[in-house]
Amino acid sequence: MRQLTILTAPLIVAVALAACGGVAAAPSASPDASADPPSGLDGRTFLSTASTGHVLVAGSQVRITFQGGSVSISAGCNSMSGAYQVVDGRLQTDQMAMTEMACAEPLMAQDTWIASFVGGAGIRLDGDTLTLGKDGETLTLVDRVVADPDRPLLGTRWVVDSIVSGGSVGSVPPGVTAALTFSDGRVDVEAGCNRGTGSVEIGAGSITFGPIALTKMACAGPAMLVEDAVTTVLSGEVAYDIEADTLMLEAGGRGLVLRAMP
Repeated sequence: MRQLTILTAPLIVAVALAACGGVAAAPSASPDASADPPSGLDGRTFLSTASTGHVLVAGSQVRITFQGGSVSISAGCNSMSGAYQVVDGRLQTDQMAMTEMACAEPLMAQDTWIASFVGGAGIRLDGDTLTLGKDGETLTLVDRVVADPDRPLLGTRWVVDSIVSGGSVGSVPPGVTAALTFSDGRVDVEAGCNRGTGSVEIGAGSITFGPIALTKMACAGPAMLVEDAVTTVLSGEVAYDIEADTLMLEAGGRGLVLRAMP
């Protein structure tokens, strides 16, 4: 099985987060800073489901991942990451690296808020629910696997959102649709211009594509460019990974990022 390529935006900004346990007291409704540090964080991602004392931007969601002593956080625009510890029931972080993308002002302000909020926040883990509290504000999050479970590979219409080539990622042009629908031993392909079908063998983390027979229509340039990129990936053994509504396919530095349609 091939290893999936991990794509990240370059980290170019360092953010100093208030990290000392004595910076701020957790509110009475938030985690108790004197409680034992929570276990079971590592390898899990949590998604925000409720916030009190602070209103999240409509349609946005805070995402926090704990992995091997590092924490990654996003709140709808940029992402930040760095080392963390839980000391005396508080989440302590050192200087963190942060991407620098331009977003709408409310989301930029939310980045600033989450950066200030997490350092020194009281933290409590109760099963699949994670609660952070600081300065009268409380953020409730639920394990991603519960809040936004992985979609099934088979029977889902997966629409190509972006194309990966040589470490760069490009969006599918407006007006062009490419999609895959897998069934037992078969894939139906909307390649961007033409349609077709082919055989597949689905293994643990990999899909082996047989020859794909497509119609032979001629389309405008963008559709044919997308079709060439899609059909290049759908050949032989391809690594795949599903997280929530996202399917990633990767083979030899080329790949597709696809989204599950309702």
